[in-house]
Amino acid sequence: MARILITGSADGLGQLAAQRLVQAGHHVVLHARNQRRADDALAATPGADSVFIGDLSTLEGMTNVARQANALGTFDAVIHNAAVGSREPRRVETKDGLNQVLAVNTVAPYLLTALMTPPRRLIYLSSGLHRSGSASLVDLNWASRPWNGLQAYSDSKLHDVLIAFAVARLWPKTFSNALEPGWVATKMGGPGAPDDLELGSVTQAWLAAGDGPGTDVTGGYFFHQKPAKTHPDANNTEVQDGLLAICAQLTGTRLPRP
Repeated sequence: MARILITGSADGLGQLAAQRLVQAGHHVVLHARNQRRADDALAATPGADSVFIGDLSTLEGMTNVARQANALGTFDAVIHNAAVGSREPRRVETKDGLNQVLAVNTVAPYLLTALMTPPRRLIYLSSGLHRSGSASLVDLNWASRPWNGLQAYSDSKLHDVLIAFAVARLWPKTFSNALEPGWVATKMGGPGAPDDLELGSVTQAWLAAGDGPGTDVTGGYFFHQKPAKTHPDANNTEVQDGLLAICAQLTGTRLPRP
């Protein structure tokens, strides 16, 4: 059975994926941003091995989660699920000077990937909205642009695909993929979301477990376990490398090369 870390698994799709994987007999480590949510996560997912605590909106919190993970040993898979939604009415700046959407949705999965011992499988949750994201790497922090929460979210979900594809290219021994779960009725998606909530956790669990046909793939983008269309620049290696360079500058940590 696989040992799997799921970020942002105190509720929503992360919690559903954790429950699905625990029921299948896998060793699942949860993650929450504080102790209260960590307690809620463990209560909601009986059978989970443990829970890491760290606020992924801060570089310190990201680094602490990576340290906890490395102290436990190498994971078979990591699901980068934690995210901030598109309904942020204003630009929220973290103590590191980053806007919160960029910090949680882009920088956190990058830094955790860079700091953790590479697992066999990496899964990055994106969104169908990534196809509306901008591949421009100018002012990712929205420091000078008028704030647009939906655009910032869409851009960040494109970043997740770019990171997944870059890692697939640079780390040939790791299966690195991205997916969209659909617009589902989580706290982030809202009560009116039309897609199937249960199906929203299937693909990431399937890829993380790696015990089914079609899971030994890298550089893929999926929706409900099937390949899906990506942004035209998702496979643009110059854009991928440019994003990695910006993330390295923001975090002071370069993505290791094999």
